[in-house]
Amino acid sequence: MSLTPPIALTIAGSDPSGGAGIQADLKTFTALGVYGASVITALTAQNTRGVTGVMKVPADFIAAQFDAVTSDLAIGAIKTGMLADTETVASVSTLLSRLRGIPIVVDPVMVATSGDRLLDENAVAAVRERLIPLASLITPNLPEAAALLSTEVARSDAELTEQAEALLQLGCAAVLIKGGHGCGDEAVDLLVTASGDCLRLSAPRIAKRNTHGTGCTLAAAIAANLASGRALTDSVQTAKAFVWSAINSAATQQIGGGNGPVDHLFSIRNPPLES
Repeated sequence: MSLTPPIALTIAGSDPSGGAGIQADLKTFTALGVYGASVITALTAQNTRGVTGVMKVPADFIAAQFDAVTSDLAIGAIKTGMLADTETVASVSTLLSRLRGIPIVVDPVMVATSGDRLLDENAVAAVRERLIPLASLITPNLPEAAALLSTEVARSDAELTEQAEALLQLGCAAVLIKGGHGCGDEAVDLLVTASGDCLRLSAPRIAKRNTHGTGCTLAAAIAANLASGRALTDSVQTAKAFVWSAINSAATQQIGGGNGPVDHLFSIRNPPLES
């Protein structure tokens, strides 16, 4: 008897150094026992030190990839990452609007860990108005949440809650604001849903430089969990535990001379921590 494993699709840019983007997403899907498919939106020249070049994939070829994959594979969840510009955001939004009933995790990638910009400033409005309303969950970090709302970065739990609720008004079903860019001994994320749930997720902050690809990895882990049939809250909690362990494991690794990647494959050697 043939069995179809859970399948997740990532729509994102390529990172040739393997720490973020499509490569990080596929590693994460694999580590969590999910078959990974991909649609590449951009080619980047980057490593652990920074991004030196971007080549955007034409919208019609993004559509060709998307149609090829979705017409053949039973996609259980979709994750979007780097979309680069307004045209790409518009194209991907149109493609996603054709689908019904598939969880969509939107990681509104704007800036790489190195500080290099990965989304044109004039494309933020397109993300806000066209992509976010299609999302089952959006996963902005603190600066991204502020950029989407054209406001200052949240500096308290009250401001974090206020911004999460404001982002819900853009039309998505749930918001996870990531607190990795914050301060303090704990990294605090906040999950708020349109149904009224509010969950504060905290973990000890790991003061290490091997954090390249954390945002991609978290969103991919959530998508993998959703594709496997987990509920949203459970998917987020176990994904956060996975990323924390991946960062912690990477602390003993030396890959590249800059901000090294998280250890996506730690869970193949050791079972991931459950929240």
